[in-house]
Amino acid sequence: MGLSRAELFAAIRRDKRLDPELSQRALAEKYGVHRRTVRQALLSAVPPPRKKPPPRAAVLDPAKPWIDAMLREDANAPRKQKHTARRIYQRLAHEYDFDLVSYSTVCDYVLARRPQIEAEVLEGRRHLTGMVPQVHLPGEEAEVDFADVWVRLAGQVVKCHLFTLRLSYSGKAVHRVYASQAQESFMEGHVEAFNILGGVPTRHIRYDNLKPAVNRICTGRSRIESERWVSFRAHYGFDAFYCVPGEDGAHEKGGVEHEGGRFRRTHLVPVPEVATLEELNAKIAEIDAAEDERILAGRLTTVGFNFFTEADQLTPLPLEEFECGITLTPKVDRSSRITVRQCHYSVPARFIGQNVRVLLRGNELLVFERREIVARHPRLTRRGDFRDELDHYLEILLTKPGAMAGSTALVTARQNGSFTEVHEAFWAAARTAHGDAAGTRALIEVLLLHRRMPADVVEQGMAAAIRAGTTSADVVAVEARRAAALAPPPADDLDDEGDPPPWAEPSGVVSLTARRAQLPEDRRPLPDVAHYDQLLSRQPKGTA
Repeated sequence: MGLSRAELFAAIRRDKRLDPELSQRALAEKYGVHRRTVRQALLSAVPPPRKKPPPRAAVLDPAKPWIDAMLREDANAPRKQKHTARRIYQRLAHEYDFDLVSYSTVCDYVLARRPQIEAEVLEGRRHLTGMVPQVHLPGEEAEVDFADVWVRLAGQVVKCHLFTLRLSYSGKAVHRVYASQAQESFMEGHVEAFNILGGVPTRHIRYDNLKPAVNRICTGRSRIESERWVSFRAHYGFDAFYCVPGEDGAHEKGGVEHEGGRFRRTHLVPVPEVATLEELNAKIAEIDAAEDERILAGRLTTVGFNFFTEADQLTPLPLEEFECGITLTPKVDRSSRITVRQCHYSVPARFIGQNVRVLLRGNELLVFERREIVARHPRLTRRGDFRDELDHYLEILLTKPGAMAGSTALVTARQNGSFTEVHEAFWAAARTAHGDAAGTRALIEVLLLHRRMPADVVEQGMAAAIRAGTTSADVVAVEARRAAALAPPPADDLDDEGDPPPWAEPSGVVSLTARRAQLPEDRRPLPDVAHYDQLLSRQPKGTA
């Protein structure tokens, strides 16, 4: 079986890494490719895109999982009551209503597949149960795994995934929490760990058969890896060691299996409560740094001391960082949303009907207009979930103010705290003064100020307008600019109780009604207008 383009590039880069004196001509002759291909592989681990013919699916493909399940049932069946090829052919027709292939096709597949499944079932069982102690040289090996963890995220308990990379020699570990176990999260965890460790293990990294890396498990330890994962490994220059499936494989990377559970029990109990995963990962980074003082069982020195010895043995990082996110171009629907991985995210309304460029990462989703980020959302993982930003719908709500009260964007803004009590009070005052439609439009004009002013000064402007008895957006803008221009008073000017002096407090909007009530009562007599009555007694022309 020939190498794929990604595997070919990885092999060329690995040979060049092991023997820097190897020429391009020698590499081209070794792999039977043009020297141009060798140059492309040495410049970048990612093969240049090329046209691929449409895949040709075999007619038997839908039935292969059913046949494999029948053959696996035979592992525990009596010797004389196992499936024959004819019985499998009959069951496909009667139980699964599948009769698109001939009997000879089923026979050929069963003949080739049965020994493979028997080998998979018997692998790892022909030995006594036990463990053999191992020794690990500095900088050579590491282990990676995911562990489930629950997080109270913005008030809601969510299932997340703890990524752990642990160096086998020193026990130095890097932990990060991601919303999913997608390939983007898997590779971002590696990049974060490599940057913190300052290098890459020289020999290999141990894995179980994670879907982000492995497309198919073959006989023994052979695996068919995803091409993007092969390119990632080639970029950073390390090999992967895949453990055998099942419980026996877990013992081959017992260090990281224990580390994930230990870290979860020690530092994530009780359930952490944070606003975002970025906040949680920042706390975890501080914990990882503090754990350098931990001493492992059977060791005499700390993790940090052992890592100091190991750090110099790691392979240096490449000059450029690998972009782990994937780029998509979804179309914006009429509700100003895009759909990515069966989840829905809002974008500014001006993009309705257009295709936008999206970068999907492990914990976030970015929407671009050329090189400018126009929307940023936390990544959603549950099918059908949505994330709407109120700011994205303001232009639509100016023409449809009645849709404001029941909008999902308003519900989200109230939940995340961006629509505060000051906004509620201003909206209520505006509707009382101008009616529902006009009052809502006045609120929307104020919400548009958030695009060019900080939220706190806009809220101060709204509070000042409410105290003055007005709901004008112009007044809010003036007061917001005044609040932004005023700097807090220095500590020397505070009084004994810690309050600023009266001259340092910002002045509010002057209410003419309140000002008029403070004036003294006018007791002067009314002027005499009798002389002006003579003008009214004159008769018009042409009358008797």
